[in-house]
Amino acid sequence: MVLNRFMITPNTLQKGDTVAIISTARKISKEELNPALQLLESWGLKGILGKTIGAEQNQFAGNDELRAADFQQMLDDPKIKAIWCARGGYGTVRIIDKLDFSKFKKNPKWIVGYSDVTVLHSHIHTFGIETLHAQMCLEIENKTQETSESIRKVLFGEDYKLEVESSGSATRAETQTINGVLVGGNLSVLYSLCGSASEMKTDGKILFIEDLDEMLYHIDRMMMNLKRKGYLKNLKALIIGGMTEMKDNKVYFGKTAEEIIIDLVKEYNYPVITNFPAGHIKDNMALIFGREIKITIEPSQIKIQF
Repeated sequence: MVLNRFMITPNTLQKGDTVAIISTARKISKEELNPALQLLESWGLKGILGKTIGAEQNQFAGNDELRAADFQQMLDDPKIKAIWCARGGYGTVRIIDKLDFSKFKKNPKWIVGYSDVTVLHSHIHTFGIETLHAQMCLEIENKTQETSESIRKVLFGEDYKLEVESSGSATRAETQTINGVLVGGNLSVLYSLCGSASEMKTDGKILFIEDLDEMLYHIDRMMMNLKRKGYLKNLKALIIGGMTEMKDNKVYFGKTAEEIIIDLVKEYNYPVITNFPAGHIKDNMALIFGREIKITIEPSQIKIQF
């Protein structure tokens, strides 16, 4: 592992290393994971499947005890160099308090996933260890090549940066440079963790949020809660990823998800970056949570150096 002045970076992977694939939430079949296994093999890595793969208890990949035990085994096994979550859905929060991270803290490894895996990102952030917000195994073959390549670059410790052209925009878009630790994840999950032992601290940091399949008034309610708790007051910047398949009532709320968020933080003096290529979208680029990043905002381009 690598120590920086903010967080601990897990060790980079080498060809021949083993990556465990497990599900902390919804059930998934072995067949659905063939593309991810083939991708790992193309990178020179060995993928192994945990006991949760193919397991089933209603919508979950086995009961809470099985999912916790499977994840715990992969956390503690020194031969496992990274854990790639198979899919999201719901269920990670049901096992988080059953996990013992004592060995992981001494020998951290990359935890990879997004959406419901935000529970793990937020919880592990309290230990001062970096995690990888990135596409899960499920449907990796349907994402852009840049999506999978972004995961590979981080796992192998290569130089990684993102440049967002006309697809991205920012409030207060005058040329400026911002440095800060990146945190965040799925808005609904972050909202659900407020007040718990897994709640992350946002003061002085850069917050990323994304979400899927939510009512627009739910977005407003969740953002209002984060605002009232002080999550949004002292940020360096706010990044909005995919706000995908949002829903509305017959009586329209009157704003898009992005407009709701921008309006609620307009009193604060930091930039808000929208249309960022991460989340439940085809181009789901990897983000290193816990890493101090550098954002350069220019009139026609936004650059992020990890």
